[in-house]
Parts: sequence; C-alpha cells; structure tokens
Amino acid sequence: MNQNPLTTLWVDFQTDLGIPDLRWQILAVVLCFALGWLLTRVVGGVLAARDAQKNIAAKPDAEQFARVLWPLLTLVLLGVANLVLAHWLSVDLMRVVLPLLASFVLVRLALYILRRVFARDGNDGSFILLFGRAFAGLVWTIVALHITGLLPDIAEFLDSTLIPLGRNKVSLLTMLQAILSVGVTLLLALWISALLEERLMKFGSMHSSMRAVLSRMSRAILVLIALLVSLSMVGIDLTVLSVFGGALGVGLGLGLQKLASSYVSGFVILLERSLSIGDTVTVDRFTGQVIQINTRYTVLRGGDGTDTVMPNEMLVSNVVQNVSLTDRLLLLTTKVTVDYRTDIDLALRLLEEAALNIARVRKGPDRTPKANMTAFGADGIDLQLGFWIADPENGRVGVLSDVNRAIWRSFQVHDINVPFPQREIRLIDEQYRAVKEHLNADARRSTPDSAP
Repeated sequence: MNQNPLTTLWVDFQTDLGIPDLRWQILAVVLCFALGWLLTRVVGGVLAARDAQKNIAAKPDAEQFARVLWPLLTLVLLGVANLVLAHWLSVDLMRVVLPLLASFVLVRLALYILRRVFARDGNDGSFILLFGRAFAGLVWTIVALHITGLLPDIAEFLDSTLIPLGRNKVSLLTMLQAILSVGVTLLLALWISALLEERLMKFGSMHSSMRAVLSRMSRAILVLIALLVSLSMVGIDLTVLSVFGGALGVGLGLGLQKLASSYVSGFVILLERSLSIGDTVTVDRFTGQVIQINTRYTVLRGGDGTDTVMPNEMLVSNVVQNVSLTDRLLLLTTKVTVDYRTDIDLALRLLEEAALNIARVRKGPDRTPKANMTAFGADGIDLQLGFWIADPENGRVGVLSDVNRAIWRSFQVHDINVPFPQREIRLIDEQYRAVKEHLNADARRSTPDSAP
C-alpha cells in the first residue's frame, strides 16, 4: 500500500524526533522564543510605567521598537544556547534557525531606523514601504542562498566579474560592497543624528537656536564620518578626495556664492541667536512668525497662513525687525477724530476703558493703555490710543478690530460724534453774477432759434 507524501513526512519527522540532539535543540528554541517574548513584555511594562509616572504620552515609535526588541532578545538567547549546547551536541538545527532569526531582526531593525529617520510622525510613506519590501526580499534571498550553500559560488562569480572604470577594473562584488557599506553607514549616521536631535530638543535650559545649530552640525559631521568610513572600508584611497575638495572649493567660490552665503548665514543666525523659532519678524516686505530655521533658509508664516521660504543671506545682510527679540510686548495704536463739541476728558477715558475690556490687551501697571489728544484737525479733534499686546505672533489686525469696535460701541452709548469730512463752497456776489451769466450764455447757445 502506497503512502501519501504527508504521511511519509510525518513518519520521517517522528523518526528524527527520536534523536536526542534534535529534541534538545527544539526545546532550546522554544524556550528561547518564550523567554524572549516574556522579557519584551517586562521591558515594555517598565517603560510604560515610567512614562505614566512622568505623565508622558505614549510615543508612536515605542510599538515599533518592541517589534525589534522581541526577535533581538530571542536571537541573543539563541546564541547563548548555541554556545552551551555545542559542547555536548551537534547543533545542526541551530545553524539553520540562527541565520533565519538574524535576517528577521535585520529586516525589522532596518525598517525601524528608516521610520525614525524619514517618518518621525509615525506615517509610513510609499518610499519606506517600497524600500522595506525590497530590502526584506534581498535579505531573505541571501539567507536562502546561505542555507542552501549556493552563496559562496555566487560570491565567487561576482568577484570574478570585472567592470572597467576608466583605467582600472573593479569587480562587481566590490561595487556591491561599496554601495552596501555607504548605504548602511549613512543610514546609521542619520539615525544617530535623529536621536541626538531629540535629546537636544529636550534641553529646556539651552537656547533653541543653540540646540538647532548643534543638531545641524552633528548631522553634518556624522554624515561626513560615515562617508569616509564607508569609502575606506571598500579600499578607496581617501587622498584622492583632495582633488575633489579643491574643485568643490573653487565651485563654491565662483558659481555657488549665494548658496554658500546662505549656508554660512544660517550658522551665523543660529550661533548669535538673533532669531529664534516663534519670533515675529519683518524682513523687506515680508512679515511673519519664524516656524523653522534651517542651515540654508528660514520659513516665515504670515498672518494669512502663507509660508515664505527666505534665504538666510537676507536675514544677515538686510535690516530685520524682530518684535520679540528682547521683549515680546508690542505697542499698537489706533486713531479717531471726534467733534469739536465733545468732552475731551470723557472721550480719552472711554478710549482707555474700551482697550482694557479686550482680553489680548495688556493690563499691567507698567504698560497700560494710554489715550492722548494729538491735534486740532480740519474736521474735528484728533485722538490716539496706544495699547500693548504680549502675543504678536497671533496677529495685529484682530486685536485692532476688537479695540475699534469697543470704541465705537462706547461712543454710541455716550453720544460722541465721529465726524466725516465736510466741505462748503461759498461764492461772493461778484463771483455769483459772473457764474450765472456764463450759465445763461451756455443755455442760449444750446437752444435752437424758433424763428424761420
């Protein structure tokens, strides 16, 4: 009687389970996976309890880190178990499980680093998803070739395949190693710089500009070190970069003056702290709140929600009006004209009381609203009200409108007249007769003769 393949496989599996070495290895694998999962839960609980004590909301990357921590801890436990069992048993099963689990850890770790660098808000973009799938496919393919024993033959084939580059020939394996080393080192450098930036932004005692410049400088230094290390790893002589450095310097001096000036100006702004995120500034014809300071440009957000990308060179070479550099208080004024029959003392008092009724107007003892009589105008008496606000980033038009409306309502209640311009034309008798004769003559010329 012929047995089906499933029955044959089950019989072979039962036969293999009878081998003591295999049973011990299976038991070690199961225990390591269970212990790794348990340790992950314990570490996650400790971190959650610490965040709860500090009233910190759960971070979006905490769950992603837990997805990396479980296979990583399991891999460490399996490595220890493999070292222990290798003294008494033949660990053939471990040699298969360890590469598979290591590749799984590598894929999840790469995705975690990509999200921390390029998607800090927790939303994965199409680039991250596509790169993650391609990287996972590459890793699993390499692991499959390693398990089947085909990887050394393929590596030897790639090493023997030479590609001409100028006067030299480079093997395909060397080129792939160079691309891989550059990509890995750059990704690690960006990840470390992102971690440093998060740490720096938590230092409340340090000025925001200093934190920003330290973050930008650390990223630039780490990327430079990553490039140098990756190139030296594949055997490229770094002295050849001196020619490239000289050419780059000439290019910056001739064709990239504006770009280089903006980069240098960015570091100057961050170091001298003339601008900070949240300041309300006016540069040329642009007014807005500073929402982002980069090494090349600064972003200003206007009151209408429009973002202006301004090169840092303009912020260094032009006059910058910063209303919140040393003091966030801002003086606003509004003017009004009243009738000559108005009680001026009453009108001035009503102006100050109207400003005090607005929530955004400062009511402190040092800078209270103040009304003054400025001039005797052609249509009435000119009055001016000055008041202070402590939040210029919220706009000026809104608070001016609220104050003017409060003044109008108060004047209507107290019957104070706000005159509009009036002009009178008076003609003396001689001028009146001349104008009348001129009009009559025009009328006679425009009337046709009635006689035939």
